[in-house]
Amino acid sequence: MASAAPANLPLLYNDLVPLNTEQHGTWNYREVQGAPEFSKVHAVPITADEFVQAQHSLPIVFAAGGDPIPLALMGLNEGVNVLIDAEGKLRGQSYVPAYIRRYPWMLARLRPDTEELSLCFDPTFGAVGDFEEGDPIFVDGQPSEIIKNVLTFCEQFEQAAARSGQFIEDIKASGLLMDGEMSVQPEGAPQPFIYRGFLMVNEEKLREVRGDTLRKWNQNGFLALIYAHLFSLNNMREIFQKQMQLGLMPEPTLA
Repeated sequence: MASAAPANLPLLYNDLVPLNTEQHGTWNYREVQGAPEFSKVHAVPITADEFVQAQHSLPIVFAAGGDPIPLALMGLNEGVNVLIDAEGKLRGQSYVPAYIRRYPWMLARLRPDTEELSLCFDPTFGAVGDFEEGDPIFVDGQPSEIIKNVLTFCEQFEQAAARSGQFIEDIKASGLLMDGEMSVQPEGAPQPFIYRGFLMVNEEKLREVRGDTLRKWNQNGFLALIYAHLFSLNNMREIFQKQMQLGLMPEPTLA
């Protein structure tokens, strides 16, 4: 179910440029009204800090394979997004993952020999540039208030991602993740729609987890995250219904 990022860049990013005063000292930031390319993205990474909010509107699953990162599903099929329309605008009220709200910015390591992260942006998006309109990125050679807020948001995102990594390690070590599957048989359809290719928590194994582990998970908040994930899976049928309403359905029996 997971979408792949192009050319070793993170999902959504077409290019990454480090922000600096020499090249961008006079540049501005302007609001972009829509991102049409987002309408073709059906899943994005989500941090554990977002599970409780996201569970009300988006299914939360885990990517299959050796790196089971949490994913928020905005559609059940490649190229289908019920949250964002063809113009790149929100269709209605729904939780928008921080991964999308962070774009076109992100913190990135510029050299493999250092742990230092630098604020970068995707220049192909059109939000940052040598424009006459917009708000300045730098003021008197120092980051503007906008950039300070962006940097704070990106730092919080990285911290949340680190906490998510620890959460994933714990549930992997406990053997809770299993291959997921959902089957939907719409009225009048000759065959069901079958969705696979993701991981989910095995509720039977969750009931077998020993008390000491449960106490630890209750104290550090991981137990609430597990149940938020499980509750969110009900949204898969809601997403399916929205796809049907929008006419964004493939042929039945899709694996």
